[in-house]
Amino acid sequence: MTQRPYHIEEMISAKAIAARIETLAHEIRQSFAQTDNLVVIGLLRGSFVFIADLVRDLDMNVEVDFLEISSYGDNTESSREVRILKDLRGTIEGRDVLVVEDIVDTGHTMAATMAHLNARKPHRLETIALLNKQTRREVPFTATWTGFEIPDAFVVGYGIDYAQANRNLPYIGTVVFEDNVS
Repeated sequence: MTQRPYHIEEMISAKAIAARIETLAHEIRQSFAQTDNLVVIGLLRGSFVFIADLVRDLDMNVEVDFLEISSYGDNTESSREVRILKDLRGTIEGRDVLVVEDIVDTGHTMAATMAHLNARKPHRLETIALLNKQTRREVPFTATWTGFEIPDAFVVGYGIDYAQANRNLPYIGTVVFEDNVS
């Protein structure tokens, strides 16, 4: 796939992300105060930076596991076909679980993920999304916690990629495609 030329404009600064995660971690600690060992499940690959920062701020016993889910490939639009590429290593039956997602867009990925995890009979299953694009929702889904509401824009950074590039940016940026010049 040939990528169109683009540049990135900062949307959410690294400082704003860090401050929001600190607030979210406090709320999660309060909500799970009675939990001895929370299972935090990151949806790969986009959530890896978010989950790392979040669990460091949780200041409670956590077990971390990952699911690798794909619905984008190298495209800027969801295929709406959700595939599980890597499943959990541990069990969640009877446990308190927090699912960490980078961005909720159409809702297809989270709906499929929640169905997949609910079938494993957790005691409690909650969700957190760093970013939410409510205007793009096709499947009803609302995360328990949300970092930021964003407009319908293609974003990268802080673990989120475009064709596997830009995950290492410390901020969330909007991809702005440049017009083709003849």
